[in-house]
Amino acid sequence: MPTIADEARIAFDNLSDRATSLFQPTLRLGVAGLSRAGKTVFITALVHNLLHGGRMPLFEAQATGRISGARLEEQPDIGVPRFQYEEHVRKLIEERIWPQSTRAISELRLTIDYESASAFSRFLSPGRLSLDIVDYPGEWLLDLPLIDKDYATFSREALERARLPQREAMAGRFLGLLGETDPAAPADEERAQALFRAFADYLTACRADRTALSTLPPGRFLMPGDLEGSPALTFAPLPVEPDRTYPKGSFAALFANRYEGYKSIVVKPFFREHFARLDRQILLVDALQAINAGPAALEDLRTALTEIFLCFRPGRASWLGSFLTRRIDRILVAATKADHLHRDSHARLEAVVRRLVEEAAAQAKLSGATMDMLALAAVRATREASVEDRGERLPVIVGTPMAGESIAGELFDGSRETAIFPGDLPADPGRLFSAGVQSPQISFVRFRPPRIERSADGIALSLPHIRLDRALQFLVGDKLA
Repeated sequence: MPTIADEARIAFDNLSDRATSLFQPTLRLGVAGLSRAGKTVFITALVHNLLHGGRMPLFEAQATGRISGARLEEQPDIGVPRFQYEEHVRKLIEERIWPQSTRAISELRLTIDYESASAFSRFLSPGRLSLDIVDYPGEWLLDLPLIDKDYATFSREALERARLPQREAMAGRFLGLLGETDPAAPADEERAQALFRAFADYLTACRADRTALSTLPPGRFLMPGDLEGSPALTFAPLPVEPDRTYPKGSFAALFANRYEGYKSIVVKPFFREHFARLDRQILLVDALQAINAGPAALEDLRTALTEIFLCFRPGRASWLGSFLTRRIDRILVAATKADHLHRDSHARLEAVVRRLVEEAAAQAKLSGATMDMLALAAVRATREASVEDRGERLPVIVGTPMAGESIAGELFDGSRETAIFPGDLPADPGRLFSAGVQSPQISFVRFRPPRIERSADGIALSLPHIRLDRALQFLVGDKLA
């Protein structure tokens, strides 16, 4: 767990944040996504719709006209990269391509001017809320449980996962090298590098669409950034005995030291400087890919959610306590890419996510925070229609497949619209979790972002979405009351 020194620094940071918030009310929203869930697109669409007064009937403050304006301002943490909103909007609207996922932490401040729903509050002063959006990879969340695990525990859990039936083939090269390595033998850097590379390649293969696995720590092995090649990122799990002392200079001693360095250099600073300062959290998951990959991928997603929930500091802090520590009091888990399904299946997708979240929250003993789950598309790339097939009306979605996508052998060039029947999810979500039941295959086609209409004066209208307004209402609606 965090040390006393860590907690003192967290308390100091939060005290500084709260002092500033007395004059400028602020809400820190963490946005994370697992395995290409569309985090960058979500933030871009959220900001674009608030800046341009998008159609959001379920976001009460905007639907009732109480929001008088929104603007981007200088972010408070000048040492954190800025979320490149303008570049992402240009790609979505002008080039109609999806922006690249961010591979490091970034931040953006959006200030909202609003009129309070309370006559007394309106009398005192006009309302103003600064929304500090903290964008970070979901893989970093999966690193947080490592803080409380020693190297032997990490190794045992990692090797148990690697030997699971759905992972063993992808882990074959790593397990082969492991079988040739004595943890107590004198370490040499060439073998250490080979073990690390084989382990990192196995984690990367697990994240591929066809497997769609989610529990993949250490997260920086998948996105090392400026730490690539450092000793703190050059280790792998070994079959070590928890109560045994290994010789100095052995593989076990070397990797245990580097593992502790990884926690000190990578994991603890992220927890202390960013995660422990959040007020609200949205976690985006690509449940459709997990459904297509089968029950093993869904179970792995549930395991990942359990590990994540163990890290949250949920619940409401007291008024005085909030000056020293923060508690995430609202958590939203959203299944993205709802526009890949007809609306008839949206409730079924939400039911799948609800089952995953409730089981994970129960196992993690998560309590004290308000939670919600929904299916959304931050940017809606398709529209709905119906076609007749052999006398039967089929619900379809219509969009422009990206260049290189194919359907039934037909290759698309990125300019022509087409209609597809994506498939149906079962009414009973339990069927998807049964190992002996054939999973329904959802037809995945990557569509281009939609063509955005412009007003008479040439201003681009807001990005279309599915339930982005419901997400905003849950995450910030109470702060604009």
